[in-house]
Amino acid sequence: MGCGCGSGPPSPVTIEPGARKVFCVKFQREMQGLDEVPFEGHPLGQRIYDNVSKEAWKMWLEHMKMLMNEYRLNLGTPEAQEFLLKQMEEYFFGQGAALPPDYVPPQQKG
Repeated sequence: MGCGCGSGPPSPVTIEPGARKVFCVKFQREMQGLDEVPFEGHPLGQRIYDNVSKEAWKMWLEHMKMLMNEYRLNLGTPEAQEFLLKQMEEYFFGQGAALPPDYVPPQQKG
């Protein structure tokens, strides 16, 4: 067994017993799904619920924080909400959205 110190292949993601499973578009494998539909009533919310794992959703939330800071978005405005929905659709379902099977985060160039 690995030491869990971040080296080697990622450990298999555990799926809680009785949890909803989805085939994650980001990781290209069966993983635990979200507990509820994000953006209820929006078609993208249902699509995410059906195709995105909890793990990939957490990654998106981190990405979204970066976008909000980078673009100084005010989520009270329809423009900001629309922008984030477009980014989210691209993140999960756009070109190159799925991580390659041998994905390794890029090394920082020093």
